[in-house]
Amino acid sequence: MKVDVSISKDPLKGDGCAKRRVAMSSKAKSALSGATGERINSELFTLTYGALVRHLLLDLESPEEVNKQLDKMGHNIGIRLVDDFLAKTNTTRCRNFREAAKTIGETGFKMFLGIVARVTQVSETECKLSFTENPLTDFVELPEKLQPLSYCSLLCGVIRGALEQIAMKVDVSISKDPLKGDDRFELHMKLNEYESEEYPFKDD
Repeated sequence: MKVDVSISKDPLKGDGCAKRRVAMSSKAKSALSGATGERINSELFTLTYGALVRHLLLDLESPEEVNKQLDKMGHNIGIRLVDDFLAKTNTTRCRNFREAAKTIGETGFKMFLGIVARVTQVSETECKLSFTENPLTDFVELPEKLQPLSYCSLLCGVIRGALEQIAMKVDVSISKDPLKGDDRFELHMKLNEYESEEYPFKDD
């Protein structure tokens, strides 16, 4: 399977930024012309994620399988992020799904992606996280044959893994995606159950 997603320039080799199938956007050019160290780090992160997705596409040859693998990788990341998040933000443990959704959208996204996700249509068991900026998809366009690919499935896995660590079993899916023509990104979160906590020892 030949994957029509390529990097034509590599910042690590002194080039500009990445270009996948289409010319670089004016936004990207402007970012490069006045890039700060923080912005450059953001772009390198974006390119690294793009290279990972491209590698998975070449290796697995199926967008649907890539979606599953990205979600699985995100899940493993989410499990490990919780302690770091709690330590750096001094956040108390969320008591319910509503609190967890608000914390993820307002604090988690800000800390790890530099953006804020708006929490909408929230109930005791479901909500949507909506955001217009997504650093993972800068400089990215999907060709028609890769439309089944959920490019940001990693985010779904991260949220799922993180909430498992605080005893919430959830499903997370992408309900809107600008890479497929929507006006914003939207993640749908659904609580399946609160899990009872297991302790590593028994009381005498």
